[in-house]
Amino acid sequence: MSTTREQAQVVVWGGGTGGVAAALQAARGGADTLLLTPGAWLGGMVSAAGVCAPDGNELSPWQTGLWGAFLRELQRREPEGLDQNWVSCFGYRPATAEAILRRWCQAEPRLRWWPGVRLKAVRRRGSRIHSLELQREGQPLAVDLELLIDGSDRGDLFPLADAPYRLGWEAREQWGEPSAPGQAALDLDPFFEEQPLQSPTWVVMGQLAEGPMPPAVQGLPAPFTAAAEAFGLERTITYGRLPGGLVMLNWPLHGNDWHGQLDRLFHADPARRASLYRDMREHSLAFATALQEASAGWLGPGRCFPGFGDGALEGPEALALMPYWREGRRLVGRELVIEQLLLPQGPGASIAALPLDGRGQTTAIAVGNYANDHHYPGDDWPLAAKSCRWGGRWSGTPFAIPYGALLSAGLDNLLAADKCCSVSHMANGATRLQPLVFNLGQAAGAAAALSLRLGVSPAELPVRQLQEALIGDAQAPAGPVPLWDTPWHHPHWAERQRAVLDEPTLLAADGSLSGRPAGLNPQRGPAEPGESLWQGQVSADGEGGYRFDNGGGSWPLITLEPALHRWLQQLDGCRSVELVGCLNPWGPWLRASRLAR
Repeated sequence: MSTTREQAQVVVWGGGTGGVAAALQAARGGADTLLLTPGAWLGGMVSAAGVCAPDGNELSPWQTGLWGAFLRELQRREPEGLDQNWVSCFGYRPATAEAILRRWCQAEPRLRWWPGVRLKAVRRRGSRIHSLELQREGQPLAVDLELLIDGSDRGDLFPLADAPYRLGWEAREQWGEPSAPGQAALDLDPFFEEQPLQSPTWVVMGQLAEGPMPPAVQGLPAPFTAAAEAFGLERTITYGRLPGGLVMLNWPLHGNDWHGQLDRLFHADPARRASLYRDMREHSLAFATALQEASAGWLGPGRCFPGFGDGALEGPEALALMPYWREGRRLVGRELVIEQLLLPQGPGASIAALPLDGRGQTTAIAVGNYANDHHYPGDDWPLAAKSCRWGGRWSGTPFAIPYGALLSAGLDNLLAADKCCSVSHMANGATRLQPLVFNLGQAAGAAAALSLRLGVSPAELPVRQLQEALIGDAQAPAGPVPLWDTPWHHPHWAERQRAVLDEPTLLAADGSLSGRPAGLNPQRGPAEPGESLWQGQVSADGEGGYRFDNGGGSWPLITLEPALHRWLQQLDGCRSVELVGCLNPWGPWLRASRLAR
């Protein structure tokens, strides 16, 4: 059978959230771009994997770039709002996310998307990759390329391209990471060989019946007996509630996290890999069945995914189209993100130090703020603290990812755009989340397009030009640096981002711009769908929490806005107030965005 040849300037391999982000941004930057995905959906963990209650980058200063654009489009398209569960401030249906991403891709004339592709080989000459060998619709196909981006969760391209990568644990002695195990433990404890990666989850969707949960008819069977001990059965079920009464079943504690024989994921024998998929699917479906029986049918199957091989946006399946991989292969890059680069400079609302080059200029290209979270069997892994009370809730302290973490140290034209970027095993627990991965992909795609336009390799690209392209993007301006006092909608947001890029010492440890107050007004802020006016009393608990009472109800009060956060910090005792916000009865909390007057 003859092989057809195609070509594209930028080829993105993936099926991850970062992959679609990179392809979009490369095409928007003027590059002829081809996106290849193994599955029928293109959104990765935000749609195909069903992880539809995102963690991280929830505060308005971090709602920038493609993540911010995605969030605001979700707000527009979900008439019930995104305040649906108690694990996240954003809950949405998988098909809504997939429809947004498909519409964005279809709007780009320079972007082609080929689903259902099998990657057979990566061809290189010296330090450059020149083509991929694929199978599409049963036909062999070769694609010649100039730049290649790995936008997969697991670093699929790296072994085929003979690109250096890391896999599994690193000892504390290697980089001095405070939360890493010592070398002696890695050598002697069989746990580390049995659990080389963070545990994945195969999400399964449930559907809640109308009305309250009936009395439970029985407890959860083994191995799920302890799943509801800490929170109760109803809270366990509604952890990931979504619009329309859908429920994301992604429960880590004795739920459907999968811990068994993860080495099979990278085994050369396809039968061994298939056995892992089969075991994970059966485990998740068994957990969903156990919850259905224990809730007396209050929870049923949520059939919102297409059947395997069907490209429609709606279908009969409750099981997500792919697992939620928290970790896989990690690129050996030109810069390495280790745990210390994510930790705050001081206690409380302090940011991590900016990554700098030898000239004292920052190489930051994306901001994350997840607290750090590792999934393994047994007790929680002890991690260095990087959380603080902010806006009445706990939030992770912010950090910036350097550009070099996207660049292969071994190949001149290979970039990473997803959680497979150059991070340590410990740092992966904070860098693997959907919002940051969106913006890592955006940076990779922007770098690819800009490199082609300037006729330089990605490693030769001036980082300041890439940062300017991100800040000045016409459709999804992205902030490379963590300005905690400057929300995405601030009238001088871009100017303040540029000030830090031009002089990094202006960024204070508390995330403010030294000597240049943001001029925050708690009565200003963008309107959002579903908001309403709330009149009542606000009180502080003295420990960073707040409560709102209007006589008809009482709820914890939270905010994602710096101006209202600062106003609440100055609250002394109880005060009458008129707020604009959205109620989340499943949180439960009232999320306020601004003062009415």
